[in-house]
Amino acid sequence: MNGVIKKKVADKGFGFITVDGQAQDLFFHKNSLVGVTFDEIQEGDKVTFETEDSPKGKNAVNVQRV
Repeated sequence: MNGVIKKKVADKGFGFITVDGQAQDLFFHKNSLVGVTFDEIQEGDKVTFETEDSPKGKNAVNVQRV
């Protein structure tokens, strides 16, 4: 899937991705980043990712900057 980093919560190590063509944003954790650190990724960066189910809904995993 494709999306854009909408928001980073730096002190907590997570953020949200706006998904192309979908109304609901997806949660991502810094441990789900691939090839980039949490400090390097910025709001507005385009990313690709996969999703997985969690107790709180779907999360973005294998998040890679395009």
